[in-house]
Amino acid sequence: MSTKKEQKNSIAQAMESKLLSRGITDPASATVEQWHAATVHAIKDLLHAKRRAFRLRTAAAGGRRVAYLCMEFLLGRLLRTNAESLGVYEEIEEELARYGHSFNEIYELDCDPGLGNGGLGRLAACFLDSLSALSYPAIGYSICYECGLFRQKLVEGAQVELPDDWLPRGGIWLFPRPEKSVTVRFGGRVEEVWSDGRLHVTHTEYDEVRAVPYDMMIPGADGEAVNILRLFRARDVGNRPDGSLSQAEYVRALRERSAAEELTHQLYPPDNHEEGKLLRLSQQYFLVSASLQNLISEHFSEGGGLDDLPDRIALHINDTHPALAVPELMRILLDTYSYSWEKAWETVKRMISYTNHTVLPEALECWRVDLFRVKLPRIFSILEEINRRQTAELWQLYPGDWDRISRMSVIAYGQVRMANLSVLASHTVNGVSRLHSEILKKTVFSDFYRMTPERFTNVTNGVVHRRWLTVANRPLCALLDATIGSGYREDPEELCGLLGFLDDGAVQERLLAIKRENKERFSRFLAGRGVRPPDPDSVFDVQIKRMHEYKRQLLNILKILSLMNDPKALTRPVTFLFGAKAAPGYYMAKEMIRLAVALGDELEGSHLRDVIRVIFCEEYNVSMAELLIPAAEISEQISLAGKEASGTGCMKLMMNGALTLGTMDGANVEILEAVGEENIYIFGLDSNEVEQLWRAGYDSRTYYRASERLRAAVDRLYQPIGGKDFSHIAEYLISGAQQVADPYMCLADFEAYRTTFDRALADTCQKEHFARRSLMNIAMSGRFSADRSIREYADRIWRLRPVKGEE
Repeated sequence: MSTKKEQKNSIAQAMESKLLSRGITDPASATVEQWHAATVHAIKDLLHAKRRAFRLRTAAAGGRRVAYLCMEFLLGRLLRTNAESLGVYEEIEEELARYGHSFNEIYELDCDPGLGNGGLGRLAACFLDSLSALSYPAIGYSICYECGLFRQKLVEGAQVELPDDWLPRGGIWLFPRPEKSVTVRFGGRVEEVWSDGRLHVTHTEYDEVRAVPYDMMIPGADGEAVNILRLFRARDVGNRPDGSLSQAEYVRALRERSAAEELTHQLYPPDNHEEGKLLRLSQQYFLVSASLQNLISEHFSEGGGLDDLPDRIALHINDTHPALAVPELMRILLDTYSYSWEKAWETVKRMISYTNHTVLPEALECWRVDLFRVKLPRIFSILEEINRRQTAELWQLYPGDWDRISRMSVIAYGQVRMANLSVLASHTVNGVSRLHSEILKKTVFSDFYRMTPERFTNVTNGVVHRRWLTVANRPLCALLDATIGSGYREDPEELCGLLGFLDDGAVQERLLAIKRENKERFSRFLAGRGVRPPDPDSVFDVQIKRMHEYKRQLLNILKILSLMNDPKALTRPVTFLFGAKAAPGYYMAKEMIRLAVALGDELEGSHLRDVIRVIFCEEYNVSMAELLIPAAEISEQISLAGKEASGTGCMKLMMNGALTLGTMDGANVEILEAVGEENIYIFGLDSNEVEQLWRAGYDSRTYYRASERLRAAVDRLYQPIGGKDFSHIAEYLISGAQQVADPYMCLADFEAYRTTFDRALADTCQKEHFARRSLMNIAMSGRFSADRSIREYADRIWRLRPVKGEE
């Protein structure tokens, strides 16, 4: 093992060598861009060497590994976390300083890879980090999108979507692996013929796309275990058009290439038209087909055989997007390796597990049968057989109960139900918070649960403290190091040592100073973006999550409107900070953004501008979150109870000392148990009360009429705000152009929410008490680490064991 001095010399020499290889003989003349490239390539060499060593140890250990399939991996910038994981951050900083540069300079040139959208992708990124940190062998599979979801630009207060073409800059972290390319087939005709006692399948007239893999190395906390995230780009399999082709052939070749490459052009292409739906379906199949072909090929190359696939590989479906892994694995086993149906199905069920992330009906994916028949004919024939066998079995169990059989079918009413497919084919199904898992068992998957209750479990989500605490909040870590030691950096459960300092006045004072320092840092960041910086002496009230009706940013806005009507109720100035993107086709979500921005504009021109601020943070992403989360004091987690599966933003904010203002929903329930009711602000209906209210017949006008301050807030929407009309949002709340007014019960929870907010705000005036509550939240946040989540998955679902190096 190399000494620290040898490692220092090694990384410094590697950086200078990378410059030399690019023709830069004098490091002092290198630009910041050249130093960034040299540093990244030097780190990549270290990662590659450690990856090779970890893979050799894994092969020698001969255990299982997990293949984690997800449409998103929202990684955030990689330079700092990779440097720290490898233990070379200080050495790089010193090397750069020798030539008049700083780490922060080159870090600003790193970009957020456009590989995800929100919580799903951020969770997947956290889990890959923890798998490496805990030395579990793993590979993540996803798509190498050329453009992320979109870059958000606010034009006259409205969200405009610009291309997020991250790859030209972010692609520097990728390792191309063209030798591992595979082909994926779409469309065509399928003929099935029985001969010699087995089914022979012939697939002809198909379109073929080449899937080219690119790897990102994901190091563990000590850099010794390095797993990979393998990303596939689509390329045409044909030859490059040249002069030997006729004009018609040339145009056709260009069209085929364009169609192939469109597959991986953008994350979540719009699906409000036929072509978009087909493209999304094709993306999902492209991901699972390329991943499974690659996974099985690598298994063979490491000496494995087909029969030991379930013993060596755990295949995990994260949400329903990769659910086509079920029929694709069946296709490979049946068509390529001549398995019997029974043996193939047994293999599938032993390998696959599934995490559900939502109870929202619109998010439980369904695809029209006619799309499948056209685009994936062989896959559809397998799905038909899965469905035929399933319904036959259900008929034996529940003869005559057609309603139950229909609810549990994979194909019904002209649709393929991806959630039912995922549950049916998985040996284990889990929700992502205790409340969410119970709701799944009682509602969405109740029929499956009653039939096989042993397959259902819970693994509460977690976040990586290495990024969200040790990287994002260095001043707080300095305080933690001085009080409880540095053991929490390796084991976040050791944060509970902070319980011994809850009443230590010096620690409380230092914590408050750190929060102030982080608020000043975020204010400078906003000023650099041309935003009037918020006053660090105001309370930072933060709601950062995808813009959606059920997350109830609108309830927050109603609260702000009511405070504008009654500013004397404010015991301190408040800055309300929103960060969110709305799906391009989601009208109401985009209107809520427009309303939040207009509200901020209205306040800027009013006498309240120094008492109440509303700032909508444009282009909210992981990098911004690393600045905003440590600055937050009140964490808004106000979804309608029973709708948020878990949430992870609540955990990151808690870990950085913000106090949760929230409903009894998702992980809030478990945060309440961890910190006690005096250290969290819970309000409103619980999930059972929500359900009872729906059944009784929810009428938002009852609440509108009963509360004078609610009525004044809603009525304010009938007047122009920031010069814009939002009367349609008032109608949405009390009249309901849709079937039910106020479908997410903002009005039902308003009074409890406003009263609880007033109490939380007043409590921030009591500095010592606020600091104590903040310390309690930090101390108890260790149980919400991704490391804990991954240990539970490894022990109870994947049956993985860590592969450690020599001590």
